[in-house]
Amino acid sequence: MTGRADGVLVLGEALIDLVPVTGCATDESAGAGAGSGSHSGSGERELERAQPGGAPANVAVGLARLGRPVSFAGALGSDGFARAIERRLTDAGVDLSLCARPRLPTALAVADPGPTGNGYHFHLESTATFQFPPREAESTHFGAVYAGGLAAVVEPAAGAVAATARMAARHSLLVVDPNVREDRTIDPARGHQLLRELCELAHVVKASDEDLRRLWPDTDPDHSCRKLAEEGRLVVLTRGDRGATAFVPGGASVSAPAVAVEVVNTIGAGDAFMAGVLAWLGTEGGWQRELSPDRAGAMLDFASQIAASVVTQTGTEPTAPAQV
Repeated sequence: MTGRADGVLVLGEALIDLVPVTGCATDESAGAGAGSGSHSGSGERELERAQPGGAPANVAVGLARLGRPVSFAGALGSDGFARAIERRLTDAGVDLSLCARPRLPTALAVADPGPTGNGYHFHLESTATFQFPPREAESTHFGAVYAGGLAAVVEPAAGAVAATARMAARHSLLVVDPNVREDRTIDPARGHQLLRELCELAHVVKASDEDLRRLWPDTDPDHSCRKLAEEGRLVVLTRGDRGATAFVPGGASVSAPAVAVEVVNTIGAGDAFMAGVLAWLGTEGGWQRELSPDRAGAMLDFASQIAASVVTQTGTEPTAPAQV
């Protein structure tokens, strides 16, 4: 797929998440796992499960599983992790014809789940994950272009994302999820500035309350959203289990509760919500950001159901609700 008006171009990183899991293991069986940590005398051991991730890759898979044509324009390396990522993307139906193929290893993100959310520690240096070119010309052939995450702040990908976003803002619906990540390897001042600039280019911004507190620390997240919306953007604010709010261009807002489910895992929930927003905008919204509060509420309800399908399982693969 080289681009189509009903399709989405997803720009960004595909990497491996190392996710802690706890279980009982002997010394012999632990050696067969993806990784191991400290253990108690009772035989309980914290292990790490390797699973394909990266916010943009998760969004691309989510869109494909929701029936939306999608092309991933990132980079895949030459190791076994890259082959696992490629299988995940292609099995879902994601087009990889715009994906770069440098002969380098895959970046790793070590997840650090906590009571207030998921933290990450990254291993990014000399990896394939951020070695991809701008896709300015290609971006004009898609109905929507998604950008954000680590690739927006890690060079050389950051330059490619910025250039592509500038072109997409003129010819397509530019959708940005800043997905702010903080780590010893990332300069927060520069990274936050790049993400603010990306949000200011966008037609649609989806961000968590935590993202907005990091990007505009002296401003209440609702106020940041209203300001972005007053400048003509559709802005979606997510608050985890407290639901989400959409601020339509001009400043009116509508909220929807989170779907009540038994939470097993929160990794990938925000990306699934983003995929739901994009899928709804392509199917029901005709790539329009000018929504009435009622239609914006319908979009939030749909996206919340998609996110709920992820938090009830251990993986990050969303499923569509029985009724849209």
